[in-house]
This record gives sequence, structure tokens and C-alpha cells, in this order.
Amino acid sequence: MSKVLLISTGGTITMVRDKASEALVPADIDTFKAFIPELFEGDVAVDIQAFSPLIDSSDIGPASWCQMAQMVYDRFDEYDGFVILHGTDTMSYSASALSFMLENLSKPVVFTGSQLPVGVLRSDAKENLLTAIEIAAAKDEEGNAIVPEVTIYFESQLFRANRTTKRNAEHFSAFNSYNYPALAKAGVHITYLPHLIHYANPELPLTLHTQFDTHVAVLKLFPGIQPSVVRALLRIRGLKGVVLETFGAGNAPSDEWLYKELKAAVDRGIIIVNKTQCNTGSVEMGLYAVSLNLMKAGVLSGYDITTEALLTKMMLVLGEQPEEAKELITQDFCGEVTID
Repeated sequence: MSKVLLISTGGTITMVRDKASEALVPADIDTFKAFIPELFEGDVAVDIQAFSPLIDSSDIGPASWCQMAQMVYDRFDEYDGFVILHGTDTMSYSASALSFMLENLSKPVVFTGSQLPVGVLRSDAKENLLTAIEIAAAKDEEGNAIVPEVTIYFESQLFRANRTTKRNAEHFSAFNSYNYPALAKAGVHITYLPHLIHYANPELPLTLHTQFDTHVAVLKLFPGIQPSVVRALLRIRGLKGVVLETFGAGNAPSDEWLYKELKAAVDRGIIIVNKTQCNTGSVEMGLYAVSLNLMKAGVLSGYDITTEALLTKMMLVLGEQPEEAKELITQDFCGEVTID
């Protein structure tokens, strides 16, 4: 029998309606179990470990990422896979972070949640959770994990975690992976696509990384942006990294003042990475003349990485290897970016 550890951090999926007040409140483990008895009646042994207290995903950050990753790392040899229940609002950030924190991962870590609480009749919680458990336990004919990476399962699709973005606050299909195909699709059967799955080197041990430097920022360009806005952000005391969200294929206004501010920031040692504001597509610096100033200023290309993955990766490389951060930030760690 396969064994899966279910880690509950909180979020909508853990909510039930209080009979007295009619308000939605976090469910304790026994109450949660009562809503999904099938979880313990199949051919997968499921244990539960919960945050105390449970946390709304809007309050989750590096400390919580470290707690999740540590839970996986400490009990890695005991289980065949892991499922993490998480609120949807910041799930892509957390899941992306864990994909970088758990280096050489050889077992599934599946994030999931729901758009409606488990205690609501029409909830999507049961299908998401039960399928996530099945994926976390799935092995091939040789007994190896079928999807040994950090993923997000939601509404019949399994995505590489560090390729995802929350796209909808109302529909059950809350997430999408715009620049990389789904790793599996669930219908009557779960169809896996092995040629799309990332496999770590089996000869290397699992390594846990937990040092984050959060002195980073996002600068989103827009028509008419004022020099004072850019200057204020780039001169934040202690700033070490910036995600520069640009237009189209990585373009920016050709104003001389913008070039000077960006170059001055790079010269001060700030890492600036160009990330397109478009969900689909890649940065192609130099394709248009309006991106040449960014190249001359020393801005790096983020290619087709998501903002969620880029931010969490930037925090981690700045925290773990600050001296090599500039070189590391443009490398592909675990399938998070397509580098031409």
C-alpha cells in the first residue's frame, strides 16, 4: 500500500460553515475527515499533518514555505508522496518556492485546494484532493514515482508548479500554465505525459534550501510612468533584486532617464530581470529597438518565466548564494524557464 502525507496549511478547502453563526470557519482534522471519508477508504494510506493554527494563503510567506518544505524533508523516507492543502491566492508562489527549495526531488509534492469550502455541497474540494492523493501515490511498473516534482493539481489538470499562475477567482479552473503544457489530465483515467515531466538525477540526494532574502521588488512599467516612481523603487534601502515587468516581448520606453536609472541600479549591484507582462510568450531582448536600452543597462532576460517563479527564485538565490546570484537567476533549475 502506498503512503501519502497530507499537509494542511489552511485555505478555502479547509473551511466549513459554523452551525451557530453560519460563518465559514477552519475545520479541525476530525471535522475535515468527516466530509471526505473516501480519503481513508482507498488503497492509499493517508496521514495528516496540519499547521497550527491554519493560515490564510494571503498571510503565507517564506517562513511558511520553510515549514512546508521542512515537513516534506523530515518525513521524506516515510512516504511515497506528499499533498499540500493551500489557499489558492498565493498557491503559485508557495509551490514555486518549494520547487526550488527541494533540490533533486524524487517524489511527488502536489499542491491543491478548492474554490468552494469542503463543507459546501457544490465544493470542488473532494475531486481535487482525492485525485491529488492518487497522483502523489502513483508509481510506474518499476516502482518509481510517475511525477517526481512539485506540481499543482486543480480541476482535472496537473501543472508544473513553477509554471503556474492563478487566472480566475470565480471558476473552478483557477490555475493555468501558459508557457508549458499540463503534465497530466484527469478524466475517467489519469493520462500522464512522461516526456513533459522533470526528472532529477537519481544519484543525487534530496537537498533542502531555506535561506531567503526578501529585499526584492516588482516594478511594473506603464505608459506615462514618472521618473520619481522608478527612482523611488530602485533606491529603496537594501534592495537587491527587481522583477521588471515590461511590455510585449520585453520592451520598455526608450526615455534616456529610464536607461540611466536602470543602469545606475545595476551598477550598484541590484539584479534586474526583464519579465513580460503577457501571460503567454517570452522576453526577446534586442528583437525591438525599445529593448536595446535594457540590454545596455545590464538588465537580464527572464525569458518565459512567471512572476511567481521569478520572485521566489530570486529570493532564494539571493539568500543562499548571493555572490553567484546574478549568474544563477538566469539558469534553469527544474524546468521553470525555457532558455533559447
